[in-house]
Amino acid sequence: MSQKLEEKLVCSICLELFKVPVTLPCGHNFCRDCISDHWAKKRQEPEPSITCPECRRAFEPCPELEKNRGHGQRGSVDRTEGEAECPGLPLALGVKLSVCPSCLQAQQAKFLSDAENELEELAVTITQAKKMVELIKGAATKERERVEKLFAEASGVLAAFQKEVLGFIEDGERSMLGEAEADLRWKEQRRAKLAQCKQSLENVPSTDTIYFLQEFQALKAAMEENLSPPLSFQKELNFTKCTQAVGAMKDVLSTACKNQWNHLGCDSWVPSGAGDNAPGAPWWWFGSFADANPSVPSNNAACLESRDYFLKFAFIIDLDSDTADKFIQLFGTKGAKRVLCPIPYPESHTRFINCEQVLGLNLMNRGNYYWEVELIDGWVSIGVIAEDFDPREAYSHGRLGRNDSSCCLQWNGQNYVAWFGGFECPIQQPFFHTIGVFLEYSEKALTFYGVKDSKMTCLKQLKVSPSAKGKLDPFQNKINRQFASLFSCKLKPAFFLESVDAHLQIGPLKKDCVSVLKRR
Repeated sequence: MSQKLEEKLVCSICLELFKVPVTLPCGHNFCRDCISDHWAKKRQEPEPSITCPECRRAFEPCPELEKNRGHGQRGSVDRTEGEAECPGLPLALGVKLSVCPSCLQAQQAKFLSDAENELEELAVTITQAKKMVELIKGAATKERERVEKLFAEASGVLAAFQKEVLGFIEDGERSMLGEAEADLRWKEQRRAKLAQCKQSLENVPSTDTIYFLQEFQALKAAMEENLSPPLSFQKELNFTKCTQAVGAMKDVLSTACKNQWNHLGCDSWVPSGAGDNAPGAPWWWFGSFADANPSVPSNNAACLESRDYFLKFAFIIDLDSDTADKFIQLFGTKGAKRVLCPIPYPESHTRFINCEQVLGLNLMNRGNYYWEVELIDGWVSIGVIAEDFDPREAYSHGRLGRNDSSCCLQWNGQNYVAWFGGFECPIQQPFFHTIGVFLEYSEKALTFYGVKDSKMTCLKQLKVSPSAKGKLDPFQNKINRQFASLFSCKLKPAFFLESVDAHLQIGPLKKDCVSVLKRR
């Protein structure tokens, strides 16, 4: 039986040859029992309907089912012929045909042969796959062993270099310290002798001329004694150059690591679990040995200097009373405290009205700027904001760092948090009474430091990191997308006194700057 004819003689409900075919008004054919049972089930539904199962045409009332004599005759003949002959083909699903034993045996043998061939091919390919797996494992193991050996050798070289440098420092300290301590002892002895002679001369009675002359000669001789020889190192400690040498070595190694990583073609690799502040690239990608925080690239000169380095860029900030929220009390131009009773400031279109914030008078649009802020009490946020930011923005969008026009470092009483564009980045660092802010306008970078005893601890740097590829944390992704556009505007220092007891003071840098200039 041909396939097309077979399809025409099959009921679409029972998928068998028509038994008692009937034709609906729409022209489709079904077995009488099949269509009757179908409509009976439809009548029991919540919304009964009489439709054609194929074209969904509705009939109202239920049509009379008339036998399709042409299909009935062909179906009877085809069933008879189908049972009398064997097509020699696999059984068709839903069609009842008789198959002779010889054909069935032939089909079985063919299927078994095909299955056997497939099994043999799979056995060969499985053997090859196992060899490939073992090859990969073996090659990786050998490469890992070689790499570990090379890293051990490199670590040995670094350890030897570290030992030599530390030994150099100790030798320099020992030799210079011995000379300096001897000089100190000589000076202390000379001072004691002079003090004794002076005291003796003062105690001589004015009438005892001979004794007076003797003591006078003793004091004169003590004062004319030869001074100790000058120190050989002339107050220059040569071992202090070790930091510069080790820093240069670190930079070379960092650059080599970065270049070789690129050479491996692994730009897209990003390690997981790099910490809260890490965008996810290897620590050496940013050239940092001392700090594995990739958001702080220590190859930046600012990270290698003491506080004196930043004082060269000291920026004297005066608070702008025309921007202060009514719940902020200003103390001169340097202090600000949040209070409960509103201050009757005059009307100003630049005044914040929904956020307890105040700006500096000064604009920043080129070069480098550094200022310090003392956190006296409460929750305080320190940052920068675009000059054209609307101070009448709602609280949710107007706070520092909750929009694309500002960023800040927040102290919330427990830890520091960096904010930009509504994204936050917690920072695990101890509390610092003084925060240093370093803005590199041309580099489009803003760095926050903890300042203590003239030492700088980098808390967070906000800067685009195009070299850090792959999946970054949401905060760094936001920095990479939007932060550079912030520097298309003139910027102002900004301060947010978040809690009711918040109190800050802008650090006095003038005296420190003068001191640095004198030392230079």
